[in-house]
Amino acid sequence: MKGVNQMSQRILQIGILNVMHDKAATNADFRQALTTQNIPVRLHFYYPTTKYKDQVIPKNVQANLKPLDLKAVAKLDAFIITGAPIETIPFEDVTYLEELKALFKVLEKVPTRLYLCWGAMVALNLLYGIEKHLLPQKLFGVYPQEILHESPLLAGLKEGFLAPHARYAESNLSELRIHPDLVVQATTVRDELFLVQNKIQNEAFLFSHLEYQASGLEDEYQREITGHPEIHYRRPEMDSGQTAVLTATNFPWQDTQAKFFENWLKTVAQNAN
Repeated sequence: MKGVNQMSQRILQIGILNVMHDKAATNADFRQALTTQNIPVRLHFYYPTTKYKDQVIPKNVQANLKPLDLKAVAKLDAFIITGAPIETIPFEDVTYLEELKALFKVLEKVPTRLYLCWGAMVALNLLYGIEKHLLPQKLFGVYPQEILHESPLLAGLKEGFLAPHARYAESNLSELRIHPDLVVQATTVRDELFLVQNKIQNEAFLFSHLEYQASGLEDEYQREITGHPEIHYRRPEMDSGQTAVLTATNFPWQDTQAKFFENWLKTVAQNAN
């Protein structure tokens, strides 16, 4: 295995399937999280083509993303699938599910893969048969995490490190704990999922929106109340139950974000050919 310093001289090619609500903001979040490290990267942002079958592709999608190209994906060093605001929908009702299945077959050739939130749920289901379930209420806020097993992705993080969560569902923890090919590396202190990896550690399933910058949680709250003003939504909270206080220049998970993505990029560099 080549060393990180040697590998980091080459620009790492990382693909991202962006299925989040705000395409431009999500691209910006990942650029901030992945290009402030010492390892040079080039990010390639894609959208699933079958999501817009027989439709006019929205301008914000065309302006920020390219159609998913499986031949190009096969040549990348790493790939990310983002979250999506569809975790309450059964997997079989997702319009681009077949395209995702084809993508996962190609990703077997990609050395390192990272799946976030809904992306983690659908990957765990299609790759390992893990079901998801609805949570009693939306997990929405900044919470301390508990490290269950050591992992290179968690290097430098202390017990109780903070991370943002924003989801209505998650993968089945009891199924994950008994699966022979998976390890639950960390959870919230209340036993909600944070990080799962396969045992050879080239696939990571991250249930936190660690890519979010300072306004990420508040922006999500505003999107929900704008879309459905008739529904009462809770603001993001701290683990104490108090409203999270976030500023544009400082946010509670900033250190977690920097360490996790630096660790992940080191893994990408080590696994790259």
